[in-house]
Amino acid sequence: MAITEKRKQELVKGTMGFCPGCGHNVVIRMIADVLTELEQDKNVIYGIGVGCSSLLGGGLHADRIHCPHGRAGAIATAMKRVNPENIVLTYQGDGDAYSIGLGETTAAAYRGENITVFIINNTNYGMTGGQMSHTTLPGQKTATSIYGRDCSLTGAPLRFPELVAANFNPAYAARGSVHNSENVARTKEMIKEALLAQMNGEGYSVVEILTSCPTNWNLSALEAMKRIENEMVPYFPIGEFAKREVK
Repeated sequence: MAITEKRKQELVKGTMGFCPGCGHNVVIRMIADVLTELEQDKNVIYGIGVGCSSLLGGGLHADRIHCPHGRAGAIATAMKRVNPENIVLTYQGDGDAYSIGLGETTAAAYRGENITVFIINNTNYGMTGGQMSHTTLPGQKTATSIYGRDCSLTGAPLRFPELVAANFNPAYAARGSVHNSENVARTKEMIKEALLAQMNGEGYSVVEILTSCPTNWNLSALEAMKRIENEMVPYFPIGEFAKREVK
């Protein structure tokens, strides 16, 4: 069935309150487009993490649950088990998924739940004032690491897709970015692969997406995108880390 422009507009409505230059809007548009292209736009349920991701509910119009901080993985597990025919996804920030909710996020991957997890990595707690998260880069200054992150005290930034790929049996694990048009297109394909894995009943899929936080980084939108390319990508490599072949 041909997907009309009118139908494409049904899933994303109104305006969202993200800061200018933030990457969330781009990611949400890609998720909405892929859901529509796969004809799952009227079959999706999603869980929203606490943080900047909370604003998703104002723009992506589908059945949803606003989850307690860090608990989206557990709630999505329940949603999928009682609604196995629905596409179930979570949309979370790095602070929500990796810091507050690392236990639930990891447990869902460990169990191989047939859900799709999108995690926005902007290396800080964006909504609450720019505090250090599990992905804050070595030496990065934040509201709670004012002299720069000291990894000898805090541990090193977490590379979650690699952890899942190396230790569990995911259907799909990848990392994308939105810092230029080439990577936006590549990330959209990752989003599609992750959702197809769920549609095919293959198990757990996760896509981490590198985005900017101009407000808390104290950078212009353009400078923030350059920071992703020059500082984040070398530490958080873009690519697919696990992809199960469908027979």
